This record gives sequence, C-alpha cells and structure tokens, in this order.
Amino acid sequence: MENLQAIKQRFGIIGNDIHLNRALEKAVRVAPTDISVLVTGESGVGKENIPKIIHSLSHRKHAKYIAVNCGAIPEGTIDSELFGHEKGSFTGATQDRKGYFEVADGGTIFLDEVGELPLTTQVRLLRVLENGEFIKVGSSKTQKTDVRIVAATNVNMQAAIEKEKFREDLYYRLSTVEINLPALRDRNEDIHLLFRKFASDFAQKYRMPAIRLDEDAVYALLKYRFPGNIRQLKNLAEQISVIEESRTISAIKLKQYLPNNTGNLPAIVGGKKENDFSTERDIMYKILFDMRNDINDLKKLTLDLMKNGNIEEVQEENHQLLEKIYSDQELKEHDIEVLNIPQKTNTTEKEYDFIETIEEDESLSLQDKEIEMIKKSLEKNNNKRKLAAKELGISERTLYRKIKQYDL
Repeated sequence: MENLQAIKQRFGIIGNDIHLNRALEKAVRVAPTDISVLVTGESGVGKENIPKIIHSLSHRKHAKYIAVNCGAIPEGTIDSELFGHEKGSFTGATQDRKGYFEVADGGTIFLDEVGELPLTTQVRLLRVLENGEFIKVGSSKTQKTDVRIVAATNVNMQAAIEKEKFREDLYYRLSTVEINLPALRDRNEDIHLLFRKFASDFAQKYRMPAIRLDEDAVYALLKYRFPGNIRQLKNLAEQISVIEESRTISAIKLKQYLPNNTGNLPAIVGGKKENDFSTERDIMYKILFDMRNDINDLKKLTLDLMKNGNIEEVQEENHQLLEKIYSDQELKEHDIEVLNIPQKTNTTEKEYDFIETIEEDESLSLQDKEIEMIKKSLEKNNNKRKLAAKELGISERTLYRKIKQYDL
C-alpha cells in the first residue's frame, strides 16, 4: 500500500491539513473493499479525487472507471444514461443502448452530485446497491452488474431526507463509509501553498515568470473565506498570472480580484434566502427603533429644560443631542421655546414621573403602521399599485399580497 505522501504526489493533492490527511487515510483503507462510499463537502473542495484514489488502489483498477455528473443529466434521460434502454422504448430510441452500469461491469462508477437524482432513479439505484440488479428502460428483463459505487454530494443529506427529496434507505446504503473533505477556509496553512503551486503551473503553461505575493497580500489571502474553495483559488491564480504585468502582487492589487462575499460570515450550505416581506419587516423595525430613540432623546431634553429653565445652558450641555434631533439650519432659524413651569423648593424627580408614562403610549403596532403607510401611498397615487409599490420600495406583487392580506 502506498504511503500518504506518494498518493498526494500521484494525484496532485497539495496540503498537510489534518482533516485532509484523515480523509485520504479513510479512502486508502476502504479502497481494497467493495464498500459503498459517500464523499461529502462543499463545492470546489476536490471531491472527485477520492473516487479516483479508491478505484486505483482497489482490485478493480484494471476495469472501467466512469464518472457521472448526475446534476448535468436531464431528469427525462438519466434512467437511460445510467441503465440503458431498448430500441423503440421512447421517441428517438432508434437502437439498443448500454447504460453506465452495464458498461462499467466489474469496475467503479462515481456518481457526482448524487443528491440531485430524481426519486424514481433513486429507487432503481437502491436496487443495484441491494442485489446488483437493474432493468433497462423499455425492457422487462432483469440484468446483473458487479459495480462498486462511490457517490459525492455538497447537499445537506439530512435536510434533503426531511424534505423527502432523498430516500433515507438509499442514503444509508451509499454512506456505508462517509468521507468528508474540509473547506479551504478550514485549511488555513494550505492556502498559500496551493496558490504558489497554481501560480507555478500557470507560469509554465503561459511561459512567463511566476507571480508571488508580498507579505501583506499573503495575509489578505489567508483572511479571505473562499466560498468557491480550491476551484476559486485556482481561478484567482490564473487571472492574476495572465492580467498583471508585475510579478509581485500587493494586498491592494490582490483585493481587486477578491469578490466581496460579506466578509467573515460563514458559507451556508443548502440555505434559503429570506423573502422580501422579511426584509421589509427588518426595515420597519429599524425605523420604529430610531423613532423610539428620538422620542427618548426629546424626553431627556424636555426634562432638563423643566429642571434648569436656562435655555442657553441647556443648549450648551446638549449641543450634540440638539444637532442630532434638528438640522443645523433649523437650529439657526428657530429658537427653542421654554415653558416657564413654577419651581418648588426641594423638588425631586418623582414630581416628573408623569413624563415616563409616555412609554405606555409608545407601543406602536408594526402591522397598523404598515397598513397606514400602504393606504397613504395608494391614496397619493390614485390607487395605482405600480406607483405605490415603487414609492414604498417593494415589488408590485408584494404590495398586492399585502392588500389582500389586510383586506384594503
């Protein structure tokens, strides 16, 4: 059995991350068996290398190895691609065709993006895994095949099972052994090493000196999260190698090639974007919170005026607050009117407790405010939804939904 370093050199794998090494060790250990393997990890981490390693180190290495991208085959033809079809079984089937499972008999099939398989195809695949049998499209004859299956996916399989998009029994059949490849951002020590390797490769390919990063650029590279993982890093190295004349790249120059992907936020796998109503709700909350803060500032200013009564002193002490509430123009053009409230000796703050009762009236209903805004906008625009939606900053479809929701 080859050692780990020899395998890395053979398949062009760069890096010494402990999680990467662990994944490669598992691949080497399961290779001599016929166990089904599921390779998981984000898009662009190099999942396609694992089935190649498994096949090359197995007793099937002299038989066929076929890689199938399940996500790239249309749903209507995937059964024919995998299992074959009989002549005349559907329009365009002018002759018999062998499927991948028949062609790869005795070898290995790599099913990339297996999470994209239609449910009907999943049932057929489950039968192959259970007893090695399949039926061609348009045929009633059962055929046998001896194929080792290695699958890969970047989909959250547990979530797909819960949503009934993937069969649970097939998942457990495929994932007898599960190998997870780490994201590039979790292999911090390997990022610069990979970049240098790609830069060297492209220098040879395009016959030019290799680019190099200065110290600040290396730091910026390591801080970037690379949502596209190794594939994105390779594209980055190629772009800079071809476009930049200078062979020394600064941090400023490097950042011009790094898309702004919301900084240090983690990548979301299988995530779902919030709908437009949720976004509008957040905006409304922010507006209401800002209004509440302004009201509290006004309360504070009023209380200071009532206690002190000296307008110049209050203006001086609350200069920043006044600038926040009023514009500079308003401050110059308008004087603040001070109410002369009779002062009592030994007054305490308890005498002004009535001011705090304003908080009880501040319980603003988001729904009522939203309804009021929609009504005003519709009235202003003569009930023209398109103009009202544009004024409110929402889509016409969203406005129609809200009109229906609030029965306006």
